[in-house]
Amino acid sequence: MDARRIACLDAMGIPAWTRRLDRRLPGAPEPLQDVEAPEAEADPAEIPIAALDWSSLAETVSGCLRCPLHAGRTRTVFGVGSHQADWLIVGEAPGAEEDRRGEPFVGRAGRLLDGMLAALGYARNGVYIANVVKCRPPENRDPRPDEAQACAPYLDRQIALLEPRIILAVGRVAAQRLLGTDSPVGRLRGRVHRYGAGGIPLVVTWHPAYLLRRPEAKAEAWRDLVLAAAAARQGATEAMSP
Repeated sequence: MDARRIACLDAMGIPAWTRRLDRRLPGAPEPLQDVEAPEAEADPAEIPIAALDWSSLAETVSGCLRCPLHAGRTRTVFGVGSHQADWLIVGEAPGAEEDRRGEPFVGRAGRLLDGMLAALGYARNGVYIANVVKCRPPENRDPRPDEAQACAPYLDRQIALLEPRIILAVGRVAAQRLLGTDSPVGRLRGRVHRYGAGGIPLVVTWHPAYLLRRPEAKAEAWRDLVLAAAAARQGATEAMSP
């Protein structure tokens, strides 16, 4: 209401009424204010696996119920090593010791693998090691195709996060899963394959457990590792080229 109207009403003895912005009675509590609720932290189980980071992916794997193998595990075996590694080594499945400790390749086969990598100049913590499946199959049997398929999104996401320069597929299960083939290891060795849309170099070799049974095959496995090292160096050179 403007000042002129207020003056006219006052001259006629009529009180001027104005709108009150605060109609609370004396002593009434303060009105509730709109408070923005904090954004709830997303549950990793509700996020697509292809969008998970390393920590969320590991958390999701630790509670995985995607196949019956979860019922017999002591713990999941997610993977171990550097997230900046050039080398990704993929085995088949955890054994008894891996299931107990939650780390891949820790028994006699693991020590042999470590020694072969050391001969190339790589420490265990300088590569990344994972398995096709993250839970131990009963009696250390090979994973079944349905079990490998259930775990496939986890390994695929590990590869996408790591972006390795070379993948070393150790044994039949890993080689067949990554290459989508049923060919035996003997036919897949000795050449560089390509994995995924990015064409990551992939070399197939014998599983260290096989080498413990057949020591005469160690020379072949060594040639495979030398081939993998050459492919990794070539990939690094190509990446640095303008």
